[in-house]
Amino acid sequence: MTDSQDKFYLVQENVLPQVLRKTAMAKEMLKKGNARTINEAVQAVGISRGAFYKYRDFIFPFREASKGKIITVALILEHTSGVLSEVLKAIATARGNVLTINQGIPLQGVANASISFETANLHGDVDDLLLLLSRVPGVQKLEVVGHT
Repeated sequence: MTDSQDKFYLVQENVLPQVLRKTAMAKEMLKKGNARTINEAVQAVGISRGAFYKYRDFIFPFREASKGKIITVALILEHTSGVLSEVLKAIATARGNVLTINQGIPLQGVANASISFETANLHGDVDDLLLLLSRVPGVQKLEVVGHT
């Protein structure tokens, strides 16, 4: 990797500095129409316009970064009939296009699985789909392991 290539990290919101969280909040306000101008948005969240302009192009929700991409999730599934089928059904219902499925042999009542799917035609946000998948009965754990 050369110095000119940017690295990207997936980071939980609660570990970000407050100025980055507030920049994201201001961008969301503008997007949803809750603020008409940048000045209104930055005043509402309590940051300077300079801070907003400094960070606005470098922070965005995961759903924006993942739209039109390929997401790979790792799952731990209970060894119960139909669990993987329900996961795949949820992806298909959200209009995700499954590319690969890998499932290990069940050990001690659970099986590891990984699924890669395209998000280009996804109905709704990736975050919503991931939450839905985590709530499928029999899904013990779900983790995003990559996206391209």
